[in-house]
Amino acid sequence: MRQYKIIVEKHPDGYVAYPLGLKGVVVGQGDTYEEVLSDIKSAIRFHIETFGEDVLDGEPPILEAFVAEARV
Repeated sequence: MRQYKIIVEKHPDGYVAYPLGLKGVVVGQGDTYEEVLSDIKSAIRFHIETFGEDVLDGEPPILEAFVAEARV
C-alpha cells in the first residue's frame, strides 16, 4: 500500500478529487466528502491495475501540498 496526497474540491453540485504523484488522469467524484474519497481510492486502484506500476511517479514523494489564493 502507498500513501497518496489527494486534492478534494467542493463544488455546488458535489465533490471532485484527484491524486498527486500519478502519471495520467485520475478523477473521483461524489455527493459527499466520504463518497468522493471512496471513489478516488477505487479510481487509483483501477488506474494502477490497468496501466501498471509505470504510472507511479518516480520523482521524490510529495511531502506536503498547499492550496493558496492570489488575486491577480
